[in-house]
Amino acid sequence: MSGSRSRTVADPPRLAVVGTSGYAFSYLHRARILHDEGLVRFAGMADIRPPSAAAVALLPPGGTAHTSVEDLLRRCRPDITVVATPPHAHVQTGAAVLRAGSDLLLETPPVLDLDGFTTLSRLAAETGSACQTGFQSFGSPVLPVLRAAIAAGKLGTVVGVGAAGAWIRTDAYYRRNPWAGRRWLDGEAVVDGALTNPFSHAVATALLVGGVAGRDPAEIALELYGTRDIEADDTACLRIRFGDGPEIVVAASLCAEQDHEPYVVVHGERGRAKFWYKSHRLEIDDERFHLGEPADLLRNLIAHHLDPHGVPLLAPLSGTRAFASVVEAVRDAPSPSRIPAGWIRTVGEGASRHPVVRGIGEEVAVAADRLALFSEIGVPWASAARRPGGGPGAAAAERTG
Repeated sequence: MSGSRSRTVADPPRLAVVGTSGYAFSYLHRARILHDEGLVRFAGMADIRPPSAAAVALLPPGGTAHTSVEDLLRRCRPDITVVATPPHAHVQTGAAVLRAGSDLLLETPPVLDLDGFTTLSRLAAETGSACQTGFQSFGSPVLPVLRAAIAAGKLGTVVGVGAAGAWIRTDAYYRRNPWAGRRWLDGEAVVDGALTNPFSHAVATALLVGGVAGRDPAEIALELYGTRDIEADDTACLRIRFGDGPEIVVAASLCAEQDHEPYVVVHGERGRAKFWYKSHRLEIDDERFHLGEPADLLRNLIAHHLDPHGVPLLAPLSGTRAFASVVEAVRDAPSPSRIPAGWIRTVGEGASRHPVVRGIGEEVAVAADRLALFSEIGVPWASAARRPGGGPGAAAAERTG
């Protein structure tokens, strides 16, 4: 595919999508829109299961459906490929895409350990292909404004970045696929915990805003908790420290009374900034900004494909190295500690059933505000879980690099 960079608007790049159900279906829809706009040729899709009639209906004339990634790559010869498979298939599938000479958009979480990060980074460098990740917040119009404010010294020296998120997730969420709520599946890491999948954007965005996203952490401290009979955590917090630069603290739960919009808060010596990364709102001290919609990362990758020197990637894989270290640390941590039943109440029935941890919406906010772990801000069940008898080392794990 060495000639792909010379394509013109009259000969648009060929686009393929791996994955056809769940969130991947949204990429099929976007691929058809881009095809109809003439920006790409939507060449095909692949899934290990036969695609639904609704998925196939999105293919334009000449587009094909495949049950093998290798068959898709061989027959469609895509210039750009979206991989929206389960996370534990990302590295193998992404590697096949890069070896085929195609640029890659890899959904989040992009990789589950540093080995996966290294493998895909090396292949992208060897093949000259681009690797974009699906962290939509990286395309937010808030980021240039926030970076400019930090560079201008409006906050003073940045000493830390916190992030907080609290959502409701029902029993139906954990029945959505075989890997939901798992740490491992058939011997492969899945790591479907609060910090590493639903709130992966909170972690990755905090690292990006802190200017440490491409670095190796010196220390990662974790506190992982659970309320359900699942392997993974549903409530967690972490602190990430580097040799220099701000420390990062993220606290999150899927057991809230109600959904709270997640945010990142930048702590400076002279001021603070708060970034709601889903609605793209920014508050710097008392000044508020609402800056509109984020850049579409797939469109950004298409533009980069056509002009690799003039259009930089907004969410390159290189900006997720520290995030990969976090996922690896969660994967290797002791099993989550159970939150005592007295702090939990159950709401709803059937598929709508979900646990609520008393006060968790406020507690994740306090952790982000104080740059402190649950056990450090006096959360009663966090202290109880760490006492002898609760399983030595079960509540917290610390890794030093």
